[in-house]
Amino acid sequence: MSVREAGPRDAPAVVLLHAFPLSGEMWRPQLEGLSDRWRLIAPEIVFNEPSVDAAADHVAAVLDELGLADAVVGGLSMGGYVAMAFWRRHPARVRALVLADTRAGADTDEVRERRSRQQQQVAGGDTTAVVEAMLDSLPGPYTKANRPEVVAEIRRLMEAATAEGITVALEAMKRRPDSTATLPTVSAPALVVVGEEDSVSPPEVAREMSEILPTGRLAVIPRAGHLSSLEDPDAFNAELASFLASLP
Repeated sequence: MSVREAGPRDAPAVVLLHAFPLSGEMWRPQLEGLSDRWRLIAPEIVFNEPSVDAAADHVAAVLDELGLADAVVGGLSMGGYVAMAFWRRHPARVRALVLADTRAGADTDEVRERRSRQQQQVAGGDTTAVVEAMLDSLPGPYTKANRPEVVAEIRRLMEAATAEGITVALEAMKRRPDSTATLPTVSAPALVVVGEEDSVSPPEVAREMSEILPTGRLAVIPRAGHLSSLEDPDAFNAELASFLASLP
């Protein structure tokens, strides 16, 4: 297993699932900032087959290996897709659900076609075109204009992704089911987080999700785009800490 951990082993567990095409290392600001009260766990999303359900089952196996019966399960973007699949497949193991900068709906035909083009771009092993396109679309305008160190860190994380990993993740996202009908079934407390400047999964999408969730709570991170946990980790951590502190 490739799992990053921080915090007391006997503290309530919080599993954080990363975005595409990043890794569990993207959650370092949360592992460093929230580990005083919670056990933070950031596994790599593993696609043994191109399926978010298979990835969710791998997360369950990670919990088994760590001896955890349940946890708060959260994910950002692609990680949110896996978190919703985890609820469908392992609801008894979810203490609470955190969905950040993500959406419940399946890909449109236009998005599937874009993902297929990205798969073709990395077919020869060069990930540069995909990384550049994602760098242009994921961080918000404020971050791109005023947070060069954050943009550099996002680039570093993306450039570590392999062509093979990008290809299978894209296929899994293309094939993922529509999770809109899943949201009303979430009986656990739920937090929806979104960057104010997120153009990929914009605030109106997050607001709709929070209203469909039976116990949904919405948090908007000002001056952040699609990677709100990296773009303004202090604001993101404050919202997540407040939610975690409210749990029974």
